[in-house]
Amino acid sequence: MKVGIINVTGYAGVELARLLYRHSGVEIAAVTGRSEAGRSLGKVFPHLADIDLTIGDQVGDVDLALSALPQKASAEALLPLIETGVKVIDISADFRLQDAAEYEQWYGVPHPAPHLLKEAVYGLPELHRSAVASTRLVANPGCYPTSAILALAPAVKEGLIQADIVVDSKSGVSGAGRTLGLTYHYSEANENVSAYGLNGHRHLPEIVNELASLRAGWRPAVTFVPHLIPMTRGILSTCYASLVEGRIVSGEKGKEELRLLYKDFYKGEPFVKVVDEPPQTKHTQGNNYCLIYPTLDLRTGRLIVVSCLDNLVKGAAGQAIQNMNLMLGFPETMGLEGLALYP
Repeated sequence: MKVGIINVTGYAGVELARLLYRHSGVEIAAVTGRSEAGRSLGKVFPHLADIDLTIGDQVGDVDLALSALPQKASAEALLPLIETGVKVIDISADFRLQDAAEYEQWYGVPHPAPHLLKEAVYGLPELHRSAVASTRLVANPGCYPTSAILALAPAVKEGLIQADIVVDSKSGVSGAGRTLGLTYHYSEANENVSAYGLNGHRHLPEIVNELASLRAGWRPAVTFVPHLIPMTRGILSTCYASLVEGRIVSGEKGKEELRLLYKDFYKGEPFVKVVDEPPQTKHTQGNNYCLIYPTLDLRTGRLIVVSCLDNLVKGAAGQAIQNMNLMLGFPETMGLEGLALYP
């Protein structure tokens, strides 16, 4: 199978190239990049020198295309491919929201292809595996939503928590992409932690919509606060919600019941692990895992769930390949078996 990477020069695009190069079921047939068109991929990224490709401006004849362009530009680039029958995975936000008005509200521009929004499948395999396998258009989830939704899905599905939810997330600097900005300069980011998006982060509607879809007649009120921390990769989310009275027993027995519920929910999932100790971002560096630690605050009657993942792998390129495997009929784990890089 031939695949193409649109915008290989961004962090998600270059991570796609790294992971797909060792994938035994596909050939990287073409890569594009507006800023580096005409240059050898190995000249732009020396660690990819074994991939003998020149960065172009079109992916050409491929079976599947993965776009790592920013929103709006991504939909515009994918539209002609979709119309010719090519399967596509969009790593941007262009197809994550199914309502064109909601998209415009959060992203500030009219949607370039509103007629495709209802067709797009939200590419979180743990919740939408069969739909991903049968679609031609996957909207790869955002990195923050992946960590939050996977952390909360079992509790929402089982009706354990009330609607008022707080998601506190920390992310490494690579989550902002390669675009230059004062906030991401070394002297600004190093030895510093900052909150942002307090008036509403663009990933918030994904979290709300996906959690709402898990429980009929229920819609969460989510407070989502992301933070920038001085590291390159990784997301750690801590999620809080008040318990519904009587849905879970109190005390240490309740904690164990909760862990068993989570383990049963994710039983057989290749890339979600419910762990027995709070996870750390280094435990997921470079791999496609999301690690989840659920517990109870016995003093306040709150659920606390900690989750972590690599924002460039399970939060972007790795999840895209997981979706690609399902769409092309490969084993879901193909090309994604690597363990974390530690320390």
